[in-house]
Amino acid sequence: MSTPDHPRPTATDEELRAALTSANIPTLLLVLAHLTGDDRWLADPYRPSRTIALHDNDTGGLAEQRQAEIRDAALAALGEVRDGQRAVPGPPPDDRIVEALSISLGEQVPPEYAAAMAEDGGFRKPAWLTTPPVGGDGPRVLVIGAGISGVCIGIALQHLGLPFSVIERNDAVGGTWLENDYPGAGVDTPSHLYSFSFAPRPQWSRYYPKQPEILDYVQGVARDAGLLPSIRFGTDVVSAEWDEASSTWQVCTRARDGGEGTEQRHVVDVVISAVGLFNQPEVPELPGLDTFGGSAFHTARWDHSVDLAGKRVGVIGTGATAMQVVPAIADDAGEVVVLQRSPQWVAPNANYLREVSDHTRLLMEQVPGYRTWYRLRLAWMMQDKLHPTLRKDPDWPHPQRSLNAANDKHRRFFTDYLDAQIEGAEQLRDAMLPDYPPYGKRILMDNDWFATIRRDDVELVASGVAAIEENAVLSADGERHEVDVLVLATGFSTRRMLFPMDIRGRSGVPLREQWGDDDAQAYLGMTVPDFPNLLLLYGPNTNLGHGGSAIFHAECQANYIVGLLRRMAARDIAALEVRPEVCDDYNARVDAAHEQMIWTHPGMTTYYRNAAGRVVTTTPWRLIDYWAMTRTPDLDDYLVTPAPQAQRRAG
Repeated sequence: MSTPDHPRPTATDEELRAALTSANIPTLLLVLAHLTGDDRWLADPYRPSRTIALHDNDTGGLAEQRQAEIRDAALAALGEVRDGQRAVPGPPPDDRIVEALSISLGEQVPPEYAAAMAEDGGFRKPAWLTTPPVGGDGPRVLVIGAGISGVCIGIALQHLGLPFSVIERNDAVGGTWLENDYPGAGVDTPSHLYSFSFAPRPQWSRYYPKQPEILDYVQGVARDAGLLPSIRFGTDVVSAEWDEASSTWQVCTRARDGGEGTEQRHVVDVVISAVGLFNQPEVPELPGLDTFGGSAFHTARWDHSVDLAGKRVGVIGTGATAMQVVPAIADDAGEVVVLQRSPQWVAPNANYLREVSDHTRLLMEQVPGYRTWYRLRLAWMMQDKLHPTLRKDPDWPHPQRSLNAANDKHRRFFTDYLDAQIEGAEQLRDAMLPDYPPYGKRILMDNDWFATIRRDDVELVASGVAAIEENAVLSADGERHEVDVLVLATGFSTRRMLFPMDIRGRSGVPLREQWGDDDAQAYLGMTVPDFPNLLLLYGPNTNLGHGGSAIFHAECQANYIVGLLRRMAARDIAALEVRPEVCDDYNARVDAAHEQMIWTHPGMTTYYRNAAGRVVTTTPWRLIDYWAMTRTPDLDDYLVTPAPQAQRRAG
């Protein structure tokens, strides 16, 4: 039987032969070795060269004759599978996955990744989706938000069989990918990695998908899981207050049905916030912004009624969003003025603008294991592989420009790339070359950025913004730049977490007061002392600064939360509150780890850090570290309140 995780070919020999011409050879070797059980495909003379940087290494560094041999052998094996003459083997042992991947990548993947990769690749379903539902009356759960994290935990709660509802302020599923529909919007994580392990999408149209396709994927997962009836759309969570007497949350919601909206009170046992980080646009306090006479809007609230044709458009910001917006609007606008506060490091990526061919989509959809092995290669290349190079070397003699020898090598590579891209326009170099270490801020993928900035109808202003007038932007160097439309590519209030909800725990002191505007802390990024049965997805220190899929982290958190809810149901627990000393110790370890990482380097400003310099949003851990931390909850970390009936039985 064919399933998305274990497909079988239906294509003809001719169709398969044509598709195999597009195969990634290192991936195909993994498929071939697994299908045939013959390890010669992972040895010389077929052993691929090392996969370097962000490239797929499609040829494996092999001569065309060797590639042809591999394709011919794969065609024969796939034909046998299709025709029922060869059985598809079961999943390989975990240690075999790492061994084979290491050969395919040309470098050692540490053995500690074996179990995580087996789950993330789909060789086996995650534990939280394979254990049986809870019996009896489990805790009632309210989830806030129906973005990626909300969909993930909603599916987990469905599987658990717990009564739950999801409150979503928008009118549809999607979260960040529903709200951010600006021109060029997309993700800088590869599509075949940026997806749930339990819901693969073999038919991505691009290697780095754009917003409409990501939104379609997330909404499709929610729809296919039957999640939509459990979601209350067009509704805001106003407040949540813990009631000590009943060990319940009293949640007030307001439906946006015109006028002031209809308020409703919900009584639940557990509240799970899935609002994430990127939900409140950051609008800078620019003098005169309210006097601007043209159209002005934040990228997360893009005004599609505004026609940019022939207009002079000012874009404030040069971060990830601007790098997508500016190339996307340059052809339509009459002129574009890009107003930069600080330059960004930009990485070349041959796949970033590349479409997935029909041939490759056939391989992903029909070849057993192809999608899984390709994803696992990406999981190593795009995630933890980089992490060790972002640690500070205390003996490094050039700490102002880089962290260590590897980071300095990255600096030279990115600088050489910049120089090559602006050849003939060297006057741009000073404005575009960062003076802080690479990866100090989020690394950006070249989205035709350099080519766009070089255009005659695009101007880069590198002195920052001083003020706004009725029809112009005044830059800090005193120049006046007339614009018809003003686009704020200024990011989000990421450190002001859970704003503007009023959440009060046991003490009655609002969470907003305990955290302040920029110093959120939580155990594992998920739970906070004084707030029993409140659990956070994509909370403090869970953003990925070194690269990787946020969906992986969402699944780690879902696994942990499922473990807690199972214990609550099985042991008649009314409330779980993380012990203050446990939370404090965890955050002390987070801070100590960050002191050794690039994100505390003083040479740049970043949304990762608060006013005191503490890293609030970003994790210092490798993904494998967090995966291990979230495998099995330890109730010794919590103050446990038994349910009344359990107390009576105990007495």
